[in-house]
Amino acid sequence: MASKAKHRRPKNSPLARGLVTAGTGGAALAFPLLAATTAEAAPAEHTAATAKVDLAPTAAVHQDTPATYSVVWGDSLSKIADAYGLSGGWQKLYEDNRSAIGGNPSLIQPGLTLTLGTESASESASQAPADSTADQSATADQSATADQSASADQGASADTGAAVEASAKTYSDNLDGWIRESLDVMAAQGIPGSYDGIYRNIMRESSGNPSAINNWDSNAAAGTPSKGLLQVIDPTFQAYHVPGTSTDSYDPVANITAASNYAADRYGSIDNVNGPY
Repeated sequence: MASKAKHRRPKNSPLARGLVTAGTGGAALAFPLLAATTAEAAPAEHTAATAKVDLAPTAAVHQDTPATYSVVWGDSLSKIADAYGLSGGWQKLYEDNRSAIGGNPSLIQPGLTLTLGTESASESASQAPADSTADQSATADQSATADQSASADQGASADTGAAVEASAKTYSDNLDGWIRESLDVMAAQGIPGSYDGIYRNIMRESSGNPSAINNWDSNAAAGTPSKGLLQVIDPTFQAYHVPGTSTDSYDPVANITAASNYAADRYGSIDNVNGPY
């Protein structure tokens, strides 16, 4: 989407933005998600700069899916899932390999072997002929019984799926939860970006304060001050607002998602933004 408004102009100033006392300058603060790296600290430690990882903004060409995949430098779970068209995306890939990856989906080390879910697909395929044969040989009464059982199983599965989905949509009301919820919205909308890229830019722009506002730069002088976690001016927020999120530019999830959508349009991904944008 073409930009409808200039997002913001850089200005050297000793003053902090709005309610924020200080930014982080040029330092890129590390926080996890989906980048294959060498040894990194856990996200809670908020340690120093990480290596920049570029995520391709265009849709990946799906390849034949092998049973396993060995992580290389620059990989991310979303990049691998897109490359092989994995059902459930990076979230399912992470769940299938949680024991190997650990508690932080960002920390996928080069050389780590991931299972791409082909085994379970093969098992389902091998069971299908047997189920079909059983249906063909069943009597009318047995078919009715089977249909009733299938309906009961489907109802139970639907209830279980709904419970899992409801659980997955529970986010903490803090910076970590806002970023994670925004990432889920972005994944559903095909907007690229990682936890680390979003977190790094938030800390530079607002230090994590969702009520931050810039009242001193040229945008403010023009009547469109930069607002929120990623300091988005109203015209940009309105142009890149993502349906399903709040229309309030101060809303943390709406602000993150709109800014990431803008960054994807202008720079390929929020991960490619390392300064005023």
